[in-house]
Amino acid sequence: MTECKVSGWGWANRLFDVVVAGLLLILLLPVLVVVSVMVRLRLGSPVLFSQQRPGLHGQPFTLYKFRTMTDACDTNGVLLSDGERLTDFGRFLRSASLDELPELFNVLRGEMSLVGPRPLLTEYLPYYSEREHCRHSVRPGITGWAQVNGRNLAPWDERLEMDVWYVENRSLLLDIRILFMTAGKVFRREGVSSNADDAETYLSQERQGTTSNR
Repeated sequence: MTECKVSGWGWANRLFDVVVAGLLLILLLPVLVVVSVMVRLRLGSPVLFSQQRPGLHGQPFTLYKFRTMTDACDTNGVLLSDGERLTDFGRFLRSASLDELPELFNVLRGEMSLVGPRPLLTEYLPYYSEREHCRHSVRPGITGWAQVNGRNLAPWDERLEMDVWYVENRSLLLDIRILFMTAGKVFRREGVSSNADDAETYLSQERQGTTSNR
C-alpha cells in the first residue's frame, strides 16, 4: 500500500477557503443571479446540475454547477449525447468557467477547497493506481495544479500525476499562485476543449482491462 505524503498548511488552509469563497460569493452575487436567470430561460429547470463525486478520503459529496446542457431526447425518449445537448450558451458558460461558480458553496460547506485536485467521476475510483489514490488525501478543488497546466486537455497520466505532486507540495504560496494562474487562463479561455465531457468519460475507457497491472 502506497503511503501518501501530504504537505499542508494546517487550519489556515480552511480559514483561507472560507474567507475567500465568502468574499467571492458576495462580489459575484449579481453574476450568479444573472447566470441563474439565463440558464433557466435558455436551458430550463433545474438551474443547477448536481452529481455525486468523491471528496476527501474518497467520501462522496454532492457537487453543484450551473447546468450547461438541455434535456433533449431522441424519438424513443432517450437522452441525446452530451455533445448534442451542449448548446452554444452552455459552451460559453464552460469556457468562461461560469458553470463552476456554485462550487463556492461546496467550499463553504467544507466539501471542497478553492485549490486542490479536481473532483472527478466516482466511476473512476477503480482505475487509479495506488499513488494516484493519494489525490484524495486532501479536499478536491475548484481549480488545481493540473488545471493551470493544461486544464482538461492534458493526458490523463499527466493530470493525475500533477494532482499527486500538488498533494505532496501544497502551500499557501502555491495555492495563491494557482489562483492567479487560473484567473489568467479563464480570462484568455485557454486549455478548454469544445466538449469537456469528452475528457470526463475517457479515463475508464482508457484503463479498462489494465487495472490488474496498476
